[in-house]
Amino acid sequence: MTDLLTTELAAHRLLAIIRGTDTAAAIAAGTALLAEGVSIVEVALTTPGALDAIAAIRADAPAGTLVGAGTVLTPAAVADVAAAGAQFVVTPAVVDSIPEAARRGLPVAAGALTPTEAYTAVRWGASVVKLFPASVGGAGYLKAVRDPFPDIGFVAVGGVGLAELPGYLAAGAIAVGVGGPLVGDAASGGDLAALRERARAYRVAVREAGLR
Repeated sequence: MTDLLTTELAAHRLLAIIRGTDTAAAIAAGTALLAEGVSIVEVALTTPGALDAIAAIRADAPAGTLVGAGTVLTPAAVADVAAAGAQFVVTPAVVDSIPEAARRGLPVAAGALTPTEAYTAVRWGASVVKLFPASVGGAGYLKAVRDPFPDIGFVAVGGVGLAELPGYLAAGAIAVGVGGPLVGDAASGGDLAALRERARAYRVAVREAGLR
């Protein structure tokens, strides 16, 4: 059965990744992204006060949106983010948090780069595979890894700018995950108006790719 994270990624094609240096700024960035129609937001646990940020963003999130936790490495971290209200988990690699999140019913986007890692991540309970860092091989590499695994949903993450986005979606990614090129310095106290402009630009890019 397809879970909510997979369904929403396939529908909206864009995951925003918040990784900053200030809790309040991270909350403001997440709230702004959701207000601009970016429906899936991840807060990396490397952000100070990430658990508080997840709880705050989730509390004010519009209906139908998803707020999750990124850089979740351990079973203990899974317990923490679940308590904060995270609706999904993201990892940078094939780590012990994957089976623990799956056991709890939390969808997982598991980080993987090689075919072996992608296959292992799904066997451990990942809902989708976060091809990371996607920029190592680009859209061609994503297609090559995906070809033997047509039933795995791949999300391209790492160096996905506006120019690269259409290529990854055309190569078969169900979505792209974007941190710096979208969020910029907003999660560290930067310009929220500029963040909103970038959010609109990414949503336009998805539509212009002919996929939403």
